[in-house]
Amino acid sequence: MCLLVLAWLSHPRYRLVVAGNRDEFHERPTAALSWWNDDPRILAGRDLRAGGTWLGLSRTGRFGTVTNVRDAEVPSPGSLSRGTLVPDFLRDASAPVTHLERLAEAAAGHAGYNLLVGDAHSLAYHSNTRPAERRRLDPGVYGLSNHRLDEPWPKLTRTRERFAVALESLDPSPDEFFDVLADRIPAATTEPAEVPLPPGLHQALTAPFVVHERYGTRCSTVVLVEHEGRTAVFERRYDPGGAQTGASRHEFEATP
Repeated sequence: MCLLVLAWLSHPRYRLVVAGNRDEFHERPTAALSWWNDDPRILAGRDLRAGGTWLGLSRTGRFGTVTNVRDAEVPSPGSLSRGTLVPDFLRDASAPVTHLERLAEAAAGHAGYNLLVGDAHSLAYHSNTRPAERRRLDPGVYGLSNHRLDEPWPKLTRTRERFAVALESLDPSPDEFFDVLADRIPAATTEPAEVPLPPGLHQALTAPFVVHERYGTRCSTVVLVEHEGRTAVFERRYDPGGAQTGASRHEFEATP
């Protein structure tokens, strides 16, 4: 997941609203959003190469999502998969901040990441990039991409502003949030790339929805969690040209 906006305890109907785009190489095999056969407690898409996920929920109402950090450091060959961070939290029963405190010792073994985890009572953020950051989040609207939480990248700022407008509705539809995520307009100008990228990709990455033949937005996800725990999760999937290829919808009552 490379672009995500969320509202925590900031809407009269929903305690949590999440809208995010997952960007990845198109050749990387991926399973669609579903309840996992080998762990039916987890609802998530799945990276079929490493076995983890970028965003998921549990039947007990836990939520987690992770993004990588774009920098010039090359992950060491022995780095742990960031995709394990979300399912590890979903399987846990401790409070989000407690879980992140226990994670601190192992965090350095992963390549750079941002991790958001929450349950019915709290939401917390952790980044293992130097200097490491870990904190519980107050009610509000937040944005996350491939840098620290609320880093004012133009595409993140634009998406968060449009997301906040959609939240003004007392009963927003998933389509409103998918419209926010569908913005394919790149920035007019860009700074030099921090890391080497395929031709044209650096410019493409400045759009909230990334379209490129090698790497781009693979899926968009919307999560709506009502204050009482009723949860609806929607996913739309896309090909390298940005055309929708499939969709999933799951609803359940979270039972802490």
